[in-house]
Amino acid sequence: MAKMNFGGVIENVVTRDEFTLEKAREILKNETIAVLGYGVQGPGQSQNLRDNGFNVIVGQRPGKTYEKAVADGWVPGKTLFSIEEAAQRGTIVMCLLSDAAVMSVWPKLKPYLTAGKALYFSHGFAITWSDRTGCVPPKDIDVIMVAPKGSGTSLRTMFLEGRGLNSSYAVYQDVTGRAADRTLALGIGIGSGYLFETTFQREATSDLTGERGSLMGAIQGLLQAQYEVLREHGHSPSEAFNETVEELTQSLMPLFAQKGMDWMYANCSTTAQRGALDWYPRFHDAVKPVLEWLYLSVKTGNEAQISIDSNSKPDYREKLNKELEALHNSEMWRAAETVRQLRPENEKK
Repeated sequence: MAKMNFGGVIENVVTRDEFTLEKAREILKNETIAVLGYGVQGPGQSQNLRDNGFNVIVGQRPGKTYEKAVADGWVPGKTLFSIEEAAQRGTIVMCLLSDAAVMSVWPKLKPYLTAGKALYFSHGFAITWSDRTGCVPPKDIDVIMVAPKGSGTSLRTMFLEGRGLNSSYAVYQDVTGRAADRTLALGIGIGSGYLFETTFQREATSDLTGERGSLMGAIQGLLQAQYEVLREHGHSPSEAFNETVEELTQSLMPLFAQKGMDWMYANCSTTAQRGALDWYPRFHDAVKPVLEWLYLSVKTGNEAQISIDSNSKPDYREKLNKELEALHNSEMWRAAETVRQLRPENEKK
């Protein structure tokens, strides 16, 4: 492991230079990797493993995602099977189903998790809150995790570009003595940039906090609030959207993604610098109590229970789609469609 300095804190990370793809192939050369689920993470992880030369099969129920798997080159009866048959064939069972789906198929899946196999997750939810999900793994298998820090689409896109999406990893249960090697080999195989160690509990807690916080929930709330304030004070939809979202995503985010927020600050006008330095502490002080509240709700299992209760209802998909449709139809995101059409790159099409 390489020791890296993260803002004065030394962490151990695993890089592709020290844990090579060749080493990963050697460790997993006798394994059959069964990827269960072809929704969010399944396509990216399975295709990257296949392209990297590993023995991979996919398990998926009939439907649109099954047809997508076929379109991506998985062959029914050869590399594409039912979830149960793939789990039976696999020595490493990569459970990349949604949290709700994991709970529903667990009774059918568990009999195929036989001694010596490895059960792999990309999210700690099912295991961390096993008292609520019912997903208690057998004691004679390895239980491991690699959690890419982004969507499966990003994982695949960055892989094809020759880059890597960073991932956390964890070993929950090591029965074979090879759990750590299996985990790191899979992390390299799916195309991780570098790997940092965590636990199932820490990953699940940070993931739910992040999704509800700065990654999705908080950013939508912040953008919507600013857009509404500008509109209510007479600014046009175009002006409100450009000052709230377009400049953020198209101009400033690439700058701080490249070299950091401090560098982005240094490359803005002195007026922008002064205002940002004055106002970020106020936003920090206003938002931190909400995030502390959020973290407590996650840590106590309250957020997990809300998800379980909601996703267990027979009409959960219909209700979810209505909420997503309402978000899509809001003025801010309808304005976004027009702004995207007016981007210079679209004028050439």
